[in-house]
Order: sequence, then C-alpha cells, then structure tokens
Amino acid sequence: MRDLIKLFFVFAQIGATTFGGGYAMLPILQREIVDKRHWATENELMDYYAIGQCTPGIIAVNTATFIGYRQFGVIGGFIATFGLVAPSIVIITTIALFLTNFAELSVIKHAFAGIRVCVCVLILDSVIKLGKKSIIDNRCWIIFLGILGLSLLTPVPPAVLIVIAGFAGFLLKPDKKGKEVNRA
Repeated sequence: MRDLIKLFFVFAQIGATTFGGGYAMLPILQREIVDKRHWATENELMDYYAIGQCTPGIIAVNTATFIGYRQFGVIGGFIATFGLVAPSIVIITTIALFLTNFAELSVIKHAFAGIRVCVCVLILDSVIKLGKKSIIDNRCWIIFLGILGLSLLTPVPPAVLIVIAGFAGFLLKPDKKGKEVNRA
C-alpha cells in the first residue's frame, strides 16, 4: 500500500509541475522515473512514450499508465494515471473559476507567453537528450532525417510516422557483426 501511495504522489507531483503537455513532461519523467526511482530504463521510457503517442488519448496519461502498470499491475496503472491527472483537474477547475475575470490583464498574458517559451525550451531539451541516446549510428540518422522530412513537409500523422520508423528500423537493422544491412 505504501508503494501505491508513493506512486500516486510521484505522478501527482509530475502532474502538478509540468506545463505544456506530454513533450514538456519528458525531462521530468526522465529524472523522476528513470534516474531517481529506477522504475524504467531510458529505453523503456522512450518505448512507453512512443506507444503512448500512437495510442488514443493523452501522451502523458498513457505513459503514466504504462509505468504504473509495469510497477504494480492494473491497480498501479490506475493509481499512476489518477495521480497524474488529479492536480490538473484541481488546477484547471480553479483557473476556470478565476481566469475568465483576469484573462485580459497584460500581466496574465505575459505570464502565459513566458510559460510557452519555457515549454519550448523543455521540449527542445528533451529532443536533444533523446536524440543523443537514440541516434547512435548511420542507420538511425537515415531514419531520423527521413522521418523529420516527412514530419515537416507532409501532413502524415504521428502514429503513421512511428510505424514507418519502426518498419525502416527493421529493414535497416544491423547484421550480427554490427554492419548496416539494407533488407529491401
């Protein structure tokens, strides 16, 4: 029971301190789940995040559910998910009660502009950290540049990009000696 309470409060803390959605949550998940608690490895966290991105629902919630489930089964999935969303429910309800009265104040507009900039920095930091761990050879660079091009130049949905990247990873997998092989 103590472990489930800890799980709830870890995800409640993450939910209460993360602004900007799932992408902004990556550095916090990295620190709290991988580095501090060792509930997942970096690769597992990236896998959960990728799966969470291509399944229905909010990426952060899906990722929390995966981590909670991995640690404590179905009840862990529910506890982690509830822990993550509980602060948002309280915060959004509170903001909704008061923000409509203050939304046009310049101090509020400037505060939100600053928060948006911070979220962009957190996302960029996550991209750089994930890139350093994920783009490890020429095969990965080819996949990265191909998916980046598709993402920037076409309206292909993220879930389709993930499937394409997985298929490309399979086709370009290294042979037993570590050399890149084109299976096509």
